[in-house]
Order: sequence, then structure tokens, then C-alpha cells
Amino acid sequence: MPSFSKDDIPQDWRKLLGDYFDSPAWSKLENNIQAVLNSDFESVRPEPQNFFKALALTPVDSVKVVIIGQDPYHSPGLAQGLAFSIPASIPINSREFPSSLRNISKALALEGFGPLPHGDLHDWANQGALLLNTALSVRLGQAGSHTNLGWKTFIDHLISKLALKKPSLVWLLWGGHAQSKKDLIEPGQDQLILTSSHPSGLGVYKTDRPFLEPGTARSCMHFTKTNDWLQAHGREPIQWVRSSEKTPIKNSQDDLFS
Repeated sequence: MPSFSKDDIPQDWRKLLGDYFDSPAWSKLENNIQAVLNSDFESVRPEPQNFFKALALTPVDSVKVVIIGQDPYHSPGLAQGLAFSIPASIPINSREFPSSLRNISKALALEGFGPLPHGDLHDWANQGALLLNTALSVRLGQAGSHTNLGWKTFIDHLISKLALKKPSLVWLLWGGHAQSKKDLIEPGQDQLILTSSHPSGLGVYKTDRPFLEPGTARSCMHFTKTNDWLQAHGREPIQWVRSSEKTPIKNSQDDLFS
């Protein structure tokens, strides 16, 4: 039976979180997750060894950008432990490919980076983009099912500590849920906070800060603004789409976004 403890979290992130592990909030999360694993671990996604994959792939010292998601994908075969990311084996034109990733790909193409070749975002994480969900587990088929197990306090503490420790980070807050974390970020030094509607479904066009403008003629330009900020602060930009992975566009621009 899988176990759950602070030892599953990379040491640098444990150090950042400090005395949080002595708090009742951590005890609640630890007990609740272990109870779920004891009772029905086969229905938990991602697999327990991937709960903290985002932290493992993006060490504290390498974080440049933080993209905040909600909870892991609850459909079979999708959750990897990275916000928005899915296995590269999921075809882009399949029904399993999430609308949020499809719209992220459209935004990247509109900004001149080219569309995503697949939905696996491990490369972003390896370059310093922390792909952080606000709940790190879910039950198959039940969106938001682990939200109340104690993840909120853990993630809120992590966000607050990270913003205070690391100056000049970029935070991409898509949708109201992610934007609820702004108050945790703002006390940090020189933090760039970019907000828009969430990229999923029709919500992508909503609010006065749409992720994609109606008609998909323009994006929120978050990927470009992120790289401009990083370069202005002497840091390497994120290669959102590797040149070796760019897909030749054979159709017209209108066909691409139809």
C-alpha cells in the first residue's frame, strides 16, 4: 500500500516550507491522503509517486515562471502531476485532448511560437516553469473530489513562501481560481502577475481579459510577455515550442483555428 509523507517532497521544497510540517494543517492533509490511499488508491490520480512531480522537475532555485492550475485531470490516462500537461501519446485531434491545452496551443501559434506538437509539458517544467495545481490529487471521474482534503493550505503556503523567496518571478493566473492566489503573491518583490480567463472551453473568451479574443485573432500574449520579462531580468526565456518540434502549417490561418 502506498504511503504519504513529507519525505515524498523534494528536500529543497521541504526547506522552503519550513515549519509548515509541524502544523495541524499538514497533519490533516497527511492523514486524509493516507486514508484515501488505504481505502481506494487505485482510483487516485495521478499515481501517488507523481503527486509532487512538479516540485521534483522544477527545483526552487530554477523556478522562473509559475502556471497555476486547479486539480489534476480526472479522466483516465491524462494526469501526470503537472498542471495542464498530458502524455504525448494523446493525439491532438482526439476527444481526449483537453480544450485548455488546445487553446494554449492556439495562443502559442498566434504569438509566433508555433502550435504545440503534443500535450506533454515536461520540457516547460525542466526549463523553470512550475506547473502547479492547487490540489495535487483527485479521484477518477470526480473533478474537485480531493479539494477539501487539505491541499489548499499546503499550496497556499508554498505559493506565499516562493513569492517571498524568489524575486522577479512571472505568475500566469488563468481563471478566477488561480487569480484567488494574487494576495499570496503580491507581497513578493518584483513579481509579474498576468491574468486572463481560463483557457478551457468557451470560458477562454470570457471576462474583460480573455485568454483568446473572440474569433481567435489575438491571444492574451502571456507567453511573449513572460519571455520579455525574463530577458529584461537577465534570464533565459522559455522555449515554449522547440524549433525541432514545430509542425509545418499546411492550412491557412483560418483553418488552423476552426
